[in-house]
Amino acid sequence: MALPKLNNKKKIQRAWTMYDWANSVYSLVITSTIFPVYFNGVTKSDEFGYTVKFFGFDIVNTVLYSYSISFSFLIIAFLSPLLSGMADYGGKKLLFMKIFTYMGSLACVGLFFFDGDNLEYGVICAMLASIGYAGSIVFYNAYLPEIANIEEYDFLSARGFSLGYIGSVILLVVNLFMIQSPEFFGISDGGQAARWSFLITGLWWAGFAQIPFHFLPKNPYNRKVQKSLFSKGYHEIRRVFKEVRETTVMNRFLAAFLFYSMGVQTVMYLAASFGDKELGLPGDKLIVTILIIQFVAIGGSFLFAYVSKLFGNKNSLVIMVFIWVFICVAAYFVISEYQFYALAFVVGMVMGGIQSLSRSTYAKLIPPDTIDHASYFSFFDVTEKIAIVLGTFSYGLIEQLSGSMRNSSLALALFFFVGLGFLILVKIPKRNLEMSSKVEHA
Repeated sequence: MALPKLNNKKKIQRAWTMYDWANSVYSLVITSTIFPVYFNGVTKSDEFGYTVKFFGFDIVNTVLYSYSISFSFLIIAFLSPLLSGMADYGGKKLLFMKIFTYMGSLACVGLFFFDGDNLEYGVICAMLASIGYAGSIVFYNAYLPEIANIEEYDFLSARGFSLGYIGSVILLVVNLFMIQSPEFFGISDGGQAARWSFLITGLWWAGFAQIPFHFLPKNPYNRKVQKSLFSKGYHEIRRVFKEVRETTVMNRFLAAFLFYSMGVQTVMYLAASFGDKELGLPGDKLIVTILIIQFVAIGGSFLFAYVSKLFGNKNSLVIMVFIWVFICVAAYFVISEYQFYALAFVVGMVMGGIQSLSRSTYAKLIPPDTIDHASYFSFFDVTEKIAIVLGTFSYGLIEQLSGSMRNSSLALALFFFVGLGFLILVKIPKRNLEMSSKVEHA
């Protein structure tokens, strides 16, 4: 299927990448840096240590955080396929993208009122923010095959992730300055400044999202609802699921993506907690670690897009998965601050690359003659969410059973090895490239 007619394709592509700029502040501020450190701080006490009461149950605070992430992504894993089918049938990708964006950004604003005494409220807000973020990404990713030619996928995907890293670092630096010098902003202490950072994150996310909301085509294939949107959406996603299930290359790639994403996403979400608990690093040094990852990841996204241009997507992904195995094993032996920084540098090199290249590789596997991009991408995103659920849950469970996050980190290497096995079996068919080229020049 040819690209829909776009009046200004380059402007639309730039607007599309700006959603990475908008939502990546959530990933950095809420999931990776300030909120995990703040959460650990306000849920730790002299009397009970790291143990907290959540709806009457005793649980370790970092384990609770791991489980809350798992549960939120489990919810979106169930919801997104049906919603994607509805979006494809009714041409409502942009509408659903807006709904989840506003849900997530408002939940970030709600975290301003979380102070540790209202633990259940804070965890629920964090989960709603996570659901909003994960839900919006499904429909955002689905625009890639509709606004770009297939040879543009890798670098456009990398550009989006790079903008996300840059934008989130800018806001994080502002938030850190606010936390380190609260009196400059008329704020009483660093804890209150952290809560302000959650509010600002929500406003940034919703505010910059207006750029893609304005420029992205609302219904590029002019699809109209003729019957029940719910029932037709269900039938739409069932049809696509059958096609995905019967396509060997997609099955193998999604299996590979599931296992190596279990490692990648868990590192993203729990790296700060590892540095805090296993190395005893203070909050400011944990933030420095995350900044190292973000800055290096900007170049890493484009580096591996270039590697894929030279050697192909599959070989580029294989190289990165090998590096991730090294990272997991090395984390088990890290004992000093500077070793942790060095490991963060390596993580940054492959973090952006594996995310952006996974997205563009999957886009190349979607049949060129389809317009059901949200439905196809829902299986990619559901796979990622299930990976987060399994990865973070496993990480928390191993820590709970063994008493050490180091053992959890070592277990992640096994996920990468399994993912590597499936990845080696993937053969990206040239027919997708050839058919796309014929359609685009027809």
